[in-house]
Amino acid sequence: MRLEQLKKWLQSSDIGYDDIQPASADASFRRYFRIYDNGKTYIVMDAPPGKEDCQSFIDIAEMLLRFGLHVPKILQQDIKQGFLLLSDLGNTVFLSELNNHNVDKMYSSAMDALLLLQQNTPVNLPAYDEKLLRTELNLFPDWYLEKQLKITVTESQKAVLEKVFDVLIQNALSQPQVYVHRDYHSRNLMVNKDHADKPGVIDFQDAVIGAVTYDLVSLLKDCYISWSREKVVLWVASFRVKAEYLGIIENVDAKQFLRWFDLMGLQRHLKVAGIFSRLKHRDGKTGYLKDIPRTMDYVFEVLELYPEFVDFKKLLRDVL
Repeated sequence: MRLEQLKKWLQSSDIGYDDIQPASADASFRRYFRIYDNGKTYIVMDAPPGKEDCQSFIDIAEMLLRFGLHVPKILQQDIKQGFLLLSDLGNTVFLSELNNHNVDKMYSSAMDALLLLQQNTPVNLPAYDEKLLRTELNLFPDWYLEKQLKITVTESQKAVLEKVFDVLIQNALSQPQVYVHRDYHSRNLMVNKDHADKPGVIDFQDAVIGAVTYDLVSLLKDCYISWSREKVVLWVASFRVKAEYLGIIENVDAKQFLRWFDLMGLQRHLKVAGIFSRLKHRDGKTGYLKDIPRTMDYVFEVLELYPEFVDFKKLLRDVL
């Protein structure tokens, strides 16, 4: 039904095309189609009103274009119906190209784009505040432990979780607050064949103002691909030096920045395990379950590095 509605909109808007094919779908209710017109291609976003916010996508896309980021241009829009016609950034995501030979170069370009975002932090985005951080963390017991693993969390276990959540929230709020994409990873970064040093950035409509390490951990400890701890630490160190040079952070030593990064990753990966589980049980999308083991590996990596989480590590070992 939505596809037919979309085709009628294209026709009524005098947008010609020879063919229309699915381009991609994501974890939300949005869908994307690629239309072909005399050798040119465009992307049509289908964002059902009441479930997705077209206006947020439009506003942030225009903002990122002003900053100099490579993002889709809005060519036509119908907010009431939830349709956008976008320029096409291609169909090659970072994930399909990354390997041990090119990862340093590709991640360098992605981190440079991220630094550009953080240098141009706007003031009109919502805050990644305590309420939002805690709501996200609660996805872990509610959806991963109880729904996916069918574990009843006891009161004593809830107390351990709340203690950990408090530490992670404080870690996030204590960092410099900058533009946060919220899903800055290999499936939302596009290979730019014209300018390899300027990756395409998509799926940015949920941006907030939050911790300086959030997007960095999304990139370097990606839920869809992983790298050695040694590589990750070197990339984090490189990013910290550049961020300090650009004035994004001040007087933050390497150990402190790495702790910010690791604990921010713990928050993100607990949340993501909950989200992947919710996608199955609420939305019927099972494809993300295969990525939970990698996500939980990141969790245990941090728990091994920081002895203060010994009770949480024991809790997870007991239930898993």
